[in-house]
Amino acid sequence: MKIVVIGGTGLVGSKVVELLTGRGHDAVAAAPNTGVNTLTGAGLAEALDGAEVVVDVSNSPSFEAGPALEFFRTSTANQLAAEQKAGVGHHVALSVVGTDRLAESGYFRAKIAQEQLITESPVPYSIVHATQFFEFLNGITDDATHDGVVSLAPVHIQPMAAQDVSAAVAEVAAGPPRNGVVEVAGPERFRLDDLVRTVLADRDDPREVRADPGARYFGAALGEDTLVPAGDARRGPTTLAEWQAAQPSR
Repeated sequence: MKIVVIGGTGLVGSKVVELLTGRGHDAVAAAPNTGVNTLTGAGLAEALDGAEVVVDVSNSPSFEAGPALEFFRTSTANQLAAEQKAGVGHHVALSVVGTDRLAESGYFRAKIAQEQLITESPVPYSIVHATQFFEFLNGITDDATHDGVVSLAPVHIQPMAAQDVSAAVAEVAAGPPRNGVVEVAGPERFRLDDLVRTVLADRDDPREVRADPGARYFGAALGEDTLVPAGDARRGPTTLAEWQAAQPSR
C-alpha cells in the first residue's frame, strides 16, 4: 500500500516512514526537502499519485496564532483537495490530547481549525491525539521561563516518547479509517512542575521550577486534567527513565 507521509523527514515522520516500510508498505516521505510543499501545492499531486493513505505529521514553524492558523488551514486544505482528486481513501493527522480544551491558545485554535477541516472533508479520516513528547519538554520549559525561573501549573501530564507516537500513527495508518479520534499517551502520569524539575536535575540545569496554578501553557490556562486523555487511551511503553537513558550523553 502506498502511504504518503507529509512531514516525513521530521522527528515523527521519519520514524513513521521507517516503521511502515518495515511492514512492507510503500511509504513516501513528503516534505519541502523532497520536493513537496503543501503550502504552495508544489509536488503534491505527483506525490499522491497512486496513494491510498496520506499521513500528516507536519507542524507549523511558528507557534504564533496568525502564522500557525495560516499554516494549518492552507496545508490541510491543499492536502484534502489533492486527496479527493487522487482518490485517497484515508487521511491520518497527528494532533494533541486536550486540543479542544486549549482554545485560549492561538496555536491550539489553529489545531482546532485543522481538525475541523478534516472532519468536514469527504475524505475518510483518523485523528491521532498524542500527549506531549519527551522531546518537546525543552520547548515547554523555555516557554515557561522568565528571569531564570520556570513557572508551571502543577497539573497532570502523561508524556510519551516520539518513537511511541510514531508507532501509534503507523498502526492507525495501516488500518481502516476511524472517522474519529484515537488517543495515545505515555505509561506514567506526573505533575508538570515535578516532571520538568526532574528533567532539569538530570541535565544539571540550575533553573528553579516554581509551581504556579495560574501559569499559562502556550497562552492557555490549565485545569487539573487538561493535558491528559479524558478516557481510555492507548499507552506507549517507554518510561521517562528509559527515554532519559537512551539520550546521547551530555
